[in-house]
Amino acid sequence: MARSAPARTRRPPSRTRGTTATRRAASARRAAAARRARARARRRAWRLTAIIALPTIALALVVAGMLGLFAGFGAGGSSRDGDAPASAEYTREQRDNAAIIVSAGRDLGLSARDQTIAVMTAMGESSLRNLDYGDWETSGVTNPDGTRTTSIGLFQQQDGWGTRDERLDPYTAAVLFYRAMVARVPDRDGREPTEVAHRTQINRDRDHYAPYWPRAVALVAALDGDDDGVDY
Repeated sequence: MARSAPARTRRPPSRTRGTTATRRAASARRAAAARRARARARRRAWRLTAIIALPTIALALVVAGMLGLFAGFGAGGSSRDGDAPASAEYTREQRDNAAIIVSAGRDLGLSARDQTIAVMTAMGESSLRNLDYGDWETSGVTNPDGTRTTSIGLFQQQDGWGTRDERLDPYTAAVLFYRAMVARVPDRDGREPTEVAHRTQINRDRDHYAPYWPRAVALVAALDGDDDGVDY
């Protein structure tokens, strides 16, 4: 009786190639996912940094602006801390008008302090500009009796000070101021500059001119080429 041939055991088909490819694909997916996660983390970090940094930058800009505001003053402004700008910070018109005021005081034989008080007064009245208008035109200011003010010129002098042409001539306007100062404040050397100007101009605020005194001292000194200026 013929024997049947022994049955051959079949080996399952190899899955090595398929398994390797699957692992590689999974690894690639994990790597891509990791890269996307890192990218998202970087974007979140940048957004957080921007959120924190922007207010800080804005605050720094504000502080810098405020420091710049208080560090210097434009021509014709006031300086309460005593720091005065150099002559070059004034316009040519302002420097020329200050020089005319000083010249008029010298011609009258008045002291450097008197001349500086006059420059200070013109700073406080017109910012050293020869204006052909005054408080009535700009602010509707009236006299105590209700009439319109007629102030014009460097010293913003009203009709009672002289003719319109006299008040609009810088030299003549300065002479008018000096004469009034000598007559109204004979003891001015013992008074504060702002009080001297107040008594001469007869304005409402005694301390109105005080902020301009350091600036006037510096400007007159610059015009004279004297770094020390006048005494306070």
